[in-house]
Amino acid sequence: MTSPRAWLIWIIGIFAYLVAVSQRTSFGVVGLEATARFHASAAEISFFTVLQLLVYAGLQIPVGVLVDRFGSRAMIAGGALLMGLGQLQLAFADSIPGGVLGRVLVGAGDAMTFISVIRLIPLWFAPSRVPLLTQLTGMSGQLGQLFSVVPFAMILHSAGWTPAFLTLAGMSGLAVVLTVLLLQDLPPGHPAPEPSQGLRATGVSLSRAWRQPGTRLGLWSHFTVQFSGTVFAMTWGYPFLISAQGLDAGTVSALMALYVAAAIAAGPLMGSFVARHPLRRSTMVLLISGATAAAWAAVLLQPDRSPLWLLAGLVVVLAIGGPGSMIGFDFARTFNPAHRIGTATGIVNVGGFIAALLSIYLIGLALDALHLAGASPGGLYSLGAFRIALSVQFLLLAVGAAAILITRRKVRRQMAAQGVIVPPLLQALAQQRRLVAERRRTP
Repeated sequence: MTSPRAWLIWIIGIFAYLVAVSQRTSFGVVGLEATARFHASAAEISFFTVLQLLVYAGLQIPVGVLVDRFGSRAMIAGGALLMGLGQLQLAFADSIPGGVLGRVLVGAGDAMTFISVIRLIPLWFAPSRVPLLTQLTGMSGQLGQLFSVVPFAMILHSAGWTPAFLTLAGMSGLAVVLTVLLLQDLPPGHPAPEPSQGLRATGVSLSRAWRQPGTRLGLWSHFTVQFSGTVFAMTWGYPFLISAQGLDAGTVSALMALYVAAAIAAGPLMGSFVARHPLRRSTMVLLISGATAAAWAAVLLQPDRSPLWLLAGLVVVLAIGGPGSMIGFDFARTFNPAHRIGTATGIVNVGGFIAALLSIYLIGLALDALHLAGASPGGLYSLGAFRIALSVQFLLLAVGAAAILITRRKVRRQMAAQGVIVPPLLQALAQQRRLVAERRRTP
């Protein structure tokens, strides 16, 4: 029976992760205000999020090593402290360097949170509960995004920049206090974990995880389906909907809330599909990628502003990419031994964020180039400029889909060699070889 203490530990971890996601996505709401406050170009504004994501992605594997060494309590508290300092810095920053420093601190603290919270679950709960609680933990992050697009946006527009970011800093402070006072790494009587491996062994494990085709299939799956929703939610969605599509702030907040609700609803459905059809996971990833490309094409090819129902459809499709990207972690789990799953998961988690930071920055560069060339007469964030700039995503979707198809062939050959599956083509070739052999044996 699960103890009440275990549920308290999980709830505190959930709160810390919710706070982390609200900090991560908060800058996506302030794109227009940040442009005016910092007197920044589109490329400079995109650099805030690009650098934040670069820090987040770059710290995934080191954080995995550190959490094994120091425990979840220290890492979660440290992450919340860094994010609080970052938002405090942003609250009073009035220059680009000051703002960038704030986002770097936020990215570093954010990177320390999710892995640390996930690590607590198998230590405090029975194995039968771990899969569901892991999925619920991931879904809770969507509520953090909901906070950033509704209450945070309301505070920003009513009270201003500094009070809004001080509110986020206060939430991080509360997470630090709760974590330090109430969270424990291990249940009473639980044996301490074995010492973590050294740097050399870590490098060997990382190399072996990378050489496993299933790990790379997970990385490319995460790369392809996760980035577009991240780009939309963290940076360019809000300016696109406000300036290019002409929506009011209330309608945009409703669409962002729809994004969160759709992601939460899609999570269990995606998990059920993966459990029932493990050999169709890559097909689902490709279908989501195709739907993402089709939804963006339908919006960007409109001769004028898109109707609200079409924008809502785009939001729903992008939201599905979040739960869809979790398929990448399932590849890491099923193609790596237990002692290497953490390393493989870190590799996979880098994929989507690398794609997102590339896309965010390239979109910003395109918007600036069009504005300087006089090709966006409606302003920096005009509909015509966004049509061209957001099309950068099609290139990344194509690269990701091609990489999935190439890597999937290697995975299937490996599985066929191990006798796990026999793809139809390989089955036909084997049948043909048997027929040839029989003919040769026939006098």
